[in-house]
Amino acid sequence: MKDILFLLADLWMIFAGYFYGWKFIRRYGNYLLGLEWMVVATSGSNFLLWSLSGADSGSVLYDLAYFLDAFSRAVGITLILVMGLMQVTHRHKPSRGVDIAVFGVAIVAGLFLRQFHGADLHTDRAAFWVAVFFVVANLLTAVFLGYVAKRLWNAGAKRTAIWTGLVTAAGTAIAITYDFFPLPFDDADRTIFYTAALATWGTQGFVYFRAYRALHDHNAALDANPAHTTGTLA
Repeated sequence: MKDILFLLADLWMIFAGYFYGWKFIRRYGNYLLGLEWMVVATSGSNFLLWSLSGADSGSVLYDLAYFLDAFSRAVGITLILVMGLMQVTHRHKPSRGVDIAVFGVAIVAGLFLRQFHGADLHTDRAAFWVAVFFVVANLLTAVFLGYVAKRLWNAGAKRTAIWTGLVTAAGTAIAITYDFFPLPFDDADRTIFYTAALATWGTQGFVYFRAYRALHDHNAALDANPAHTTGTLA
């Protein structure tokens, strides 16, 4: 049963990443969020292939998994997420050069930070501080997402605001648990943890897309009727 739940959680994250990533690009021209969503989906696809092929730690899929993981934890679902959402919270759309530059930073961060994955945090001080960095980056991003939830609430999208807050809290719990608090009842492969993490990350992809859509539609309504300072969103 655990393996089936793990598979379903991974497939959900893969679907959410590719489907909503494409929607970000096709519907809104938001390459920051669209490509990052696809990076997450690619990470899930790679993780699935690695698991089904025997979970060999010597496989190139193993190295790719930790590169993609560090890519998103360090820059993707932190800086890139914030910059992408600012297109509807602050109407700030970065130039294509900035888009390319921030993905370049994410690639460099992923290549550098992947080496610290799996190190003993009690004996490796560098690995400990990298793990702290991942948590701090997540917490700072969560603060911004709290602001996004507030904007949604004020705009009338209260259900989406609540879901944004809940899924952000779940994502932060996963980020803290990831390196510092392994589940004592989990197996050696951390199946329960990764099932919860994949399900959470997939749901974040879905909920944050809906949050973006709600704020985009709200902004469009204000532009069409500037006399109104608030609006109601379904």
